[in-house]
Amino acid sequence: MGRLGDIYRHFKEWQLQPYQVAPLSEEQRECATCGTHYQGNYCPRYGQSAKISRYSLKNAFMLFLDVWGLGNRSMLRGIRDLLLRPGYMIRDYLRGMHMAYFPPFKMYFLLFALSLLIDTGLNIKGINRLEQQEKDISEVIIRATADNKEDDVQEKKSPKMTEEELDKERRLHQADKQFEGILETFSKWMEDHYSGVLLVSLLLFCYPLWLLFRHCPAIPDLRLSECFVAMVYISNMLIIYSLIPSLLCFSTNAEVIYGILTLLLVLFPIKQLSGYGYWSTIWRLAIAALYLIVALILLIAVLVLVFLICYMKQS
Repeated sequence: MGRLGDIYRHFKEWQLQPYQVAPLSEEQRECATCGTHYQGNYCPRYGQSAKISRYSLKNAFMLFLDVWGLGNRSMLRGIRDLLLRPGYMIRDYLRGMHMAYFPPFKMYFLLFALSLLIDTGLNIKGINRLEQQEKDISEVIIRATADNKEDDVQEKKSPKMTEEELDKERRLHQADKQFEGILETFSKWMEDHYSGVLLVSLLLFCYPLWLLFRHCPAIPDLRLSECFVAMVYISNMLIIYSLIPSLLCFSTNAEVIYGILTLLLVLFPIKQLSGYGYWSTIWRLAIAALYLIVALILLIAVLVLVFLICYMKQS
């Protein structure tokens, strides 16, 4: 137990301060761009790295890695920190350590591209999961249509209903089918744009969250723009976790359960970022989530009302 306690203590110390700056070079150098003589790792006039020399295959390879986030501002380091110390990493970035970590928006688009590659065949089964999901949805729609046709036949066979009652039932049945079609279309769109929906949801969540955490112990003067950047990083963290079921080709039900469980992980980066304890973070998150749920319910109610008005005009 003592050994485990030491490991945990070292891990907590690493979480608070993991990034170590490379020592300054004492070698005298000359900038290849402006000819300035200097001592250090970068030219003080142009900011060019002292490592840059004549073009070679190694330089080309390093430039390629830098484009994909594997160079100096390592995306791999950012992914590691988002998994092991997300809130502390976000706090470091907000305090100005921009050169140590990969930019949040660039990371988001690269992770989105990676998730698209995985869904279109770069997984353990080598299948296009997007096409498979479309097939599953089509099968559900076909079954639902067949059930609706059977219900229509049963209605026609019923001798107790008048023609007026049958017409009313048909209209209600048609409205139900139209509404089901809208829900199915919306569900498919949500699945196809998961990363975008996740980002928009977290950004909508940003404002109530900022109201409740703007005077937190770690950042007493937290700005809305900083909270916005934090939400983008948290969105990146959730996308990283969402790559696991895509890569391993989880079933639809297992993926839904996994997605709900990963949403609970939002607690940890916000706790680390704010400096509050667990209970203080939880009740603030609960109020912010309630605010968001009420806003979404009102939005859905407005959409349903618009649909009903349009349907009544058509009928």
